Amino acid sequence: MNIYRTKGTCSREIIFTVDENDVLKSVKFVNGCSGNTQGISRLVVGHNIDEIISLLDGIQCRNGTSCPDQLAKALKHYKEVKAHPELEE
Repeated sequence: MNIYRTKGTCSREIIFTVDENDVLKSVKFVNGCSGNTQGISRLVVGHNIDEIISLLDGIQCRNGTSCPDQLAKALKHYKEVKAHPELEE
């Protein structure tokens, strides 16, 4: 399980799991617009994280970001830490 603390959105955290093939297995947004975050979650689970990043990166709502954009950032951070474990906080 991974926890990413969001910035600039109503959602405060994203809790997610990724399998050994880089497929998103689960995702839950803490706070945020319930219908939107549930919809995002259902649409992305089961997809490769690179595909998800490509689709969601840069989507803006307010403050120059959005819940989908924050998920893309969370997955990018996951990939960085996976490639360089010494970066883990």
